[in-house]
Amino acid sequence: YRPAPLSEKTLPNTFVVQISVLYNVPVIYSMGSGDKQDYFSIDSSTGIVRTRKTLNLKDFPVIFNVRATDSSNPTIFNVVSVNVEAIDENDFSPYFPSSLVEERLEENLPATQVVQLKAQDNDTGRNGFLTYGILNKDQLKFRIDETTGILYSTDSFDYEEEPTEYQVVVYAEDDGIPERKRGYCTVIIKIID
Repeated sequence: YRPAPLSEKTLPNTFVVQISVLYNVPVIYSMGSGDKQDYFSIDSSTGIVRTRKTLNLKDFPVIFNVRATDSSNPTIFNVVSVNVEAIDENDFSPYFPSSLVEERLEENLPATQVVQLKAQDNDTGRNGFLTYGILNKDQLKFRIDETTGILYSTDSFDYEEEPTEYQVVVYAEDDGIPERKRGYCTVIIKIID
C-alpha cells in the first residue's frame, strides 16, 4: 500500500489508508514491525489506519507491516507492507536582509547592473527555491534577473530631463506547496549629475 503523502501538519487521528483482504472468514488486523516511532494505529476489525500523533518530517518515509489474521485460526495470516511519505509544508516567507536599499547611478551610463539583491527563505527544497521579479511593472527603465536577483537599468538616464529618483519594488517568491509566498524590498535609485 502507498497512501497519498501526508502533510507534516497532519493532525492526530487522521485517516491514512484502509487495508482489506479477500477472505471468507472475518479477520483481525494488527500492526506489525516498522513503525518505530509509533505514528500509526489500526482498527482491528475495519483495517483503517490512522495517525496517532504529530508527524516529524525527518522520520519519513515510514514503512511498516500490517498483519491480517484468520479470526478462528491464528496460524493462518498474511502480511502486507504500507509505505507512508510526508511532505514538507511551506512554513516561511522569503525575506530580504533589508527591506529598503538605496543605490546611486550616474547619468548617461549605458544599461548596467545597479545592485544584486539576495533574499533568504528558511524552508528547504522547492519551498525554499526563490525567483525574483519587479512588482511595479511600470518601471520600464529597470529589469531583474529572476534567478540571480541582479537589478539592471535598461537605458541611460538624463539628470536634467528625467526624474532623479526611482523606486523599484522587488519581490522574491518561493516555489512553495501548497501556496507560494513572497517577500518584498524597495530599491531607491538616485540618479547622480
